[in-house]
Amino acid sequence: MTVYEDAHIEIKSSSELDIMRASGCILDEILEELSCHAKPGVTTWDLEMMARRLFKERRVDAAFLGYKDYPAALCTSINEEVVHGIPSPHRVLKKGDLLKIDAGLYRNGFYVDEARTVAVGTVDEESRRLMDVAREALLCGIDKAQAGNRLGDISHAIQEAVESHGYNVVREYTGHGIGRRLHESPQIPNFGSPNSGPRLKPGMVLALEPMVNAGCWETKVLEDQWTVVTADGCRSTHFEHTVAIREHGLEILTQQG
Repeated sequence: MTVYEDAHIEIKSSSELDIMRASGCILDEILEELSCHAKPGVTTWDLEMMARRLFKERRVDAAFLGYKDYPAALCTSINEEVVHGIPSPHRVLKKGDLLKIDAGLYRNGFYVDEARTVAVGTVDEESRRLMDVAREALLCGIDKAQAGNRLGDISHAIQEAVESHGYNVVREYTGHGIGRRLHESPQIPNFGSPNSGPRLKPGMVLALEPMVNAGCWETKVLEDQWTVVTADGCRSTHFEHTVAIREHGLEILTQQG
């Protein structure tokens, strides 16, 4: 059973949500362009340089660059790498790879965060299925992000969607609140019990991000002190959206209008 933190969850005003919505649209555009360029022969550093150019052209800041001394604007994690993979000119994408692209954006005092898994060329059927399950798990979590529900309803929905297909959610890393800071309360585990945790209220903004492993849920961190990989070497997928709880329903902020 997950024990949720008893912490203050900030409520965003309508004008603050307007800022985050516009920023989310920009971030989604950037990730879409990067995804289209994630092809065999491209390096993750090529994508990093493209991302920095796109952030600069749109006059917004890359939230990850320099955050806790992280050295890049993107996290680019391949295959068994779950999250926080550092772009490198030596990491060349190959046909069949699963590439996770994760990025944050800072604009006008607020952050947004988004991630997606990209198939490089043609991937095998199992990898495609793993992607589909992770994407569906995110949508199941989003569906429970409704005023009046509890945080545990989101966590449980994600876990159930994943485990019903024989996969596992990563437990050491979670979703999070977001707004004036990149990581705010609450932490949002991808597993938990329904009808538990804080009550969801209009104006709360959450970054939901299931990380789904084909094998066991355990992970380890490589010597670079950033890159998280599956403990058993199996592939992993990662999808994330920043969403706002509204009076009637919810809104995905990190998507184009």
